[in-house]
Amino acid sequence: MKDYLFPKDFWWGSASSATQMEGAANKDGKGKNIWDHWYEIEPNRFFKKIGPSETSQFYERYKEDIALMKELGHNSFRFSISWSRLIPTGEGEVNPKAVQFYNQVMDELWNHGIEPFVNLYHFDMPFEQQEKGGWESREVVKAYVKYAETCFDLFGDRVKKWFTHNEPIVPVENQYLYGHHYPALCNFQKCVQAGFHSILASAMAIRAYHKRNLGGKIGIILNLTPSYPRSQHPADVEAAKIADAFFNRSFLDPSVKGTFPSELVDILKKEGFMPHIEDGDITLIKENTVDLLGINYYQPRRVKAKENLFNPNAPFMPERYFDYHDMPGKKMNPYRGWEIYEKGIYDILMNVKENYGNIECFISENGMGVENETRFLNEEGMIEDDYRIEFYEEHLKWVHQAIQDGSNVKGFHVWTFIDNWSWLNAYKNRYGLVSVDLDKDCKRTVKKSGYWFKKLAVTGLI
Repeated sequence: MKDYLFPKDFWWGSASSATQMEGAANKDGKGKNIWDHWYEIEPNRFFKKIGPSETSQFYERYKEDIALMKELGHNSFRFSISWSRLIPTGEGEVNPKAVQFYNQVMDELWNHGIEPFVNLYHFDMPFEQQEKGGWESREVVKAYVKYAETCFDLFGDRVKKWFTHNEPIVPVENQYLYGHHYPALCNFQKCVQAGFHSILASAMAIRAYHKRNLGGKIGIILNLTPSYPRSQHPADVEAAKIADAFFNRSFLDPSVKGTFPSELVDILKKEGFMPHIEDGDITLIKENTVDLLGINYYQPRRVKAKENLFNPNAPFMPERYFDYHDMPGKKMNPYRGWEIYEKGIYDILMNVKENYGNIECFISENGMGVENETRFLNEEGMIEDDYRIEFYEEHLKWVHQAIQDGSNVKGFHVWTFIDNWSWLNAYKNRYGLVSVDLDKDCKRTVKKSGYWFKKLAVTGLI
């Protein structure tokens, strides 16, 4: 069996987000975000009606959790700051209890030799800012940049890896197009405006960070989902190219190159959906690109040419230009309904190498959600999640191949360290290296994959 040895200074760790991990949603002066609000008004939207106040208690148990991260081999950990915890309404007074909490978390990480990678926005718009229009609103962009500047000034002495957004296309799609996140609209014009403002906000935060000369790097984290055509027929290839422009290049190109894909701009102009752009915006985006790219990879996107004409009276959707292709014989994660295609991670890294200047990057999320993992408990009370170990190993082999082929990939963060609350799915699918028993005061127990990860991180070898 071949050994796969990773570089000595590789970033081994995990990723999380504030809303999914902290809990304490109503404690110590935290303001309400859109998830707190949506749960108040429509708890039925959430699996088993479990809301964001009942997450994994990192707010109270961060010392225990960080010690466990160290035990499991982490040298880095990516988490997000809750905008509404730090600045309860999204603008104005800073919450001193939040400053104290995040200072303690960062100090605790460094004390254990774990570098904090800090993300500023992970789907958790403060409710008052959403009331102003969320990412549709220019005013909210300004409030976000002020929040980012506050974070740089408070924590920039200890944080040297910053990220403006995690998966910015997800709130744009799910809040404004597909109805999965509050306010659950179906309005392509609002979707485009929110997307443009997210990119603008990112560029403005990058500019503010670089002006401070804090000696670190700032980037963005994108969920890149490679678009594979059903066949090499020109119509299928074109459909995949357009899907890629909508769902990958829409954020990848402006973030890394400072430009927007011409295929996407042409469609927006043709269909009459260009965003409102102010003087100086395009130059600002062009001049403030990322230093570092986080790549989240879970599944591929398979597409084909349209089979049928669309309904011209229906709301505009990107799917007017392609259909999804259900490829026969694909490997699936039946719990999440996602295809498992390990080579996709290699294809992304090669694309970044060949078409995006081989920018410094890392795998910032990769993981497998499985339902009802207590089925796999052994006599000692440990979950034997061999399926997760296999999932990671098969992806890591392709990451290793990418390194051999010249990719500038510097690390691998799993999603996630500890079972967490997952938006509408709550605790339905578990992703952690460590299990959480909701019935026993969120008791932590390391899974088999946690011990596997420790060995990987310590030896650099699979």
